[in-house]
Amino acid sequence: MKKLVIRGSLPLAALLAAALLLPGGAQAVRLKDVASVSGVRANQLLGYGLVVGLDGTGDGNDPSFTAQSLANLLKKLGINVLATAFKVKNVAAVMVTADFPPFGRSGSRLDVTVSAVGDSKSLLGGTLLLTPLRGADGEVYAVAQGPVSLGGGFAFEGGTGTTVKRNHPTVGVITGGATVEREIPINFSLQTRIRLALHQPDFTTAARVVSAINQAFGDGIATARDSGTVDVNIAKVTGGAVSAMAQLERIEVTTDQRARVVINERTGTIVMGENVRIATVAISHGNLNIVIKEESLVSQPGAFAPEGAQTVVVPRSEVTVKQEKRNMVVIPKTVSIGDVVRGLNAIGVAPRDLIAILQALKAAGALDAEIALL
Repeated sequence: MKKLVIRGSLPLAALLAAALLLPGGAQAVRLKDVASVSGVRANQLLGYGLVVGLDGTGDGNDPSFTAQSLANLLKKLGINVLATAFKVKNVAAVMVTADFPPFGRSGSRLDVTVSAVGDSKSLLGGTLLLTPLRGADGEVYAVAQGPVSLGGGFAFEGGTGTTVKRNHPTVGVITGGATVEREIPINFSLQTRIRLALHQPDFTTAARVVSAINQAFGDGIATARDSGTVDVNIAKVTGGAVSAMAQLERIEVTTDQRARVVINERTGTIVMGENVRIATVAISHGNLNIVIKEESLVSQPGAFAPEGAQTVVVPRSEVTVKQEKRNMVVIPKTVSIGDVVRGLNAIGVAPRDLIAILQALKAAGALDAEIALL
């Protein structure tokens, strides 16, 4: 789907003109990029662990649960020590998260994210100790361990309280830091029917998916249940389930979506879909600028002022109001995204003003698109 992107950091005219260079017509995409097999998804894993080897940047100011965790770990290793017997400036309590991929098998390696729980200043140079990672059912599916990488992040503090910080030093990653220990039992080769879930539900797209699959494998292979799901009878496809999925993924489909304008007011970003249209409308947009200038004047007693007269500070305010004058601009009915660009470009406003204009067009019923605010 072709999109127009407008950002506040660049001139509006240049961005609108650049959008005119986009090629017309929807492009076909692979089925694997717009749909996935229902039920075949990743599962989240979670664990609690300790990062050791820190250079005094651990949980030094709030050592209660970190020290207790370390004491429990040492006890398992045959060392009995009280949690109050040591400081934990070089140790940080962390939460460890990972995604268990579909069809993950024993011995597979997973990337893990390590996030500080206590008041650790930085995880730079630390090593995560053996941490079980559990699924939502409470079972351990992987174990993680290894040196933590911050991706160039660091945080240093001087003796006078001066700090130097780069990126986010309390969150790191361990690439391939977890090993799968338990598999999720599934045998995809025995599947005879699968259900495809569209990433963006749409009746037109679902109908096109069914038509493309039936054209490739024969009538009756695929049927649409609704705008987001398509059932496929892969038992009629030679080569088995895996071969059938490989052939299905390569099928190209022309997708269709609702006309939408996405607005991010924080950054002044506007994204317009290919199908956005504007009806014939007249627009006038002007800015009202109010400038308030305040200054302090000093009033001193004169030469013959009475005894006890004092110097006083007198505030003075100056208010200036300037209203920009604009003429009405007529935007004719548009039939393509290029016409929309040319019409909005004729107004000659900044992206943030364009946001207000688009919202007003929607309220007037002249914008044939859905507005989504981020």
